Amino acid sequence: MTVHQIQIHVENIKCGGCEKSIVKGLSAIDGLSNIVIDRDLQMVSVTADESQRDAIAAKLKSMGYPEYGSVSGLDAGLANAKSFVSCAIGRVS
Repeated sequence: MTVHQIQIHVENIKCGGCEKSIVKGLSAIDGLSNIVIDRDLQMVSVTADESQRDAIAAKLKSMGYPEYGSVSGLDAGLANAKSFVSCAIGRVS
């Protein structure tokens, strides 16, 4: 197991509520630490085993924060809508 910093460039991070939702969602994945969100760069960084990258990207996408350029058209609209819900949950939790 090789643990190192994984960075994923995502879409739709708009506010602190988004950041809180992302941290909470990713915290559910075993073996992750040092979750850092850079809203300006739209970057999510975590310390994890490289083999977990796909699971991390899938979790982010399921919450409305797909990897940059990975969705388009209707899928992009759905991801944006999901991110609004995640954002709202993050703001009230």
